[in-house]
Amino acid sequence: MLNHLLFRNQDRLQLTVAIIGSLLGITFLVTSIHYLIKVNEFGEGSEILGPNTLIVQKKISSGTTLGLTKTDFSKRELEKIQHEPFIEEVQPVISNNFNISFETADELVPRFRSDVFVQTVDPQFLDIQPDGWEWDHEDEYVPMIMPRDFLVMMNTFMSASGIPQVSDETIKTIKCKFTIWNGNKKEWANCRIVGFTNEVSSILVPREFMKYGNDEYGDGSAQKITQVIISGKESEFGLVEKLMEKRGLESKNSQMVVGRLKSIVGTLFAVVLGISVIAVILSGLVLIQYLQLLITKNAYEVRTLMRIGYHPKRIINRFFRYFTLIFASIIAAGFGIFLLFKFILDDVFTSGGVYIDTGFTEWSIISLVVAFSIFAISSYLSARKGIFNEY
Repeated sequence: MLNHLLFRNQDRLQLTVAIIGSLLGITFLVTSIHYLIKVNEFGEGSEILGPNTLIVQKKISSGTTLGLTKTDFSKRELEKIQHEPFIEEVQPVISNNFNISFETADELVPRFRSDVFVQTVDPQFLDIQPDGWEWDHEDEYVPMIMPRDFLVMMNTFMSASGIPQVSDETIKTIKCKFTIWNGNKKEWANCRIVGFTNEVSSILVPREFMKYGNDEYGDGSAQKITQVIISGKESEFGLVEKLMEKRGLESKNSQMVVGRLKSIVGTLFAVVLGISVIAVILSGLVLIQYLQLLITKNAYEVRTLMRIGYHPKRIINRFFRYFTLIFASIIAAGFGIFLLFKFILDDVFTSGGVYIDTGFTEWSIISLVVAFSIFAISSYLSARKGIFNEY
């Protein structure tokens, strides 16, 4: 009887509009947060290089061939790139100034040997545990990251020689060694493969090993920086591309495609997220306003109930439960629609070759809890204020 008395004078149209607005806002809110996180995670764990990271070098031109332009970077050029607001970090890629070869040294596999080119980058750019990327002269082996193209070359050689090919996991267990030398001396060092990358064309080694090799076996020439590794801010990849075009820089196409994809899709979902937040706020305000209007319309009934002995808190709780139940139903329905969208969008991404994780994100669930909590607190305070104004 109390519910019938308090909620009989309702404007159903206004309530319906507020519910539809809240439902759309909640649905797009959880969807945009979920896919914004998933798109930013795309590519992580599949490559050694961390997210939003590129290895760049200067483009080769006719002037370069004729010796009129340089392909190495000066300290001033690196400082200019670092000062750009959309660049987080810039570090040089150090190359070897000494002779080095790689070969298998395991009784279980045939011997394979090749002269190689090694480089090192700052550990902060590598998606690998720091304790797995250190080296000391007394260590048992040198950890190394191998280009996947090199593994393909090895397997091609083995296949042509009638030797069984090796998988990623198998080759990590095979004993290998480096040979470093100059005209006067030679040294061997055991090495072990700890990861693979499609983004770097050379073998990566710890900087301690690179420093040791250059100091002890270097050819004495000055170290030239022909490649740099840069980390850009999320959703600002377009600015990184403009900088590269302006300065005549280039990177591997695969890195550019992934960075461009993440930037475009991430920006799209960020815009949808902003619109969703605005929609949820506005529809929530409409519901709160509707609550206040309902209390005003029922001012006579509220005062009468309090005069015959109803405590104000009991009436407040009735309004509070009524509107929180409405918003809880909106959130449940919005989450159900999100599950339908997720099923469709996951299939769309997979069909397009974007293999994102299909699990749920914590922040999408947290956003629903936060939205409900804010609305519940606001509705209670609004109901309390409206009822005590009539008390």
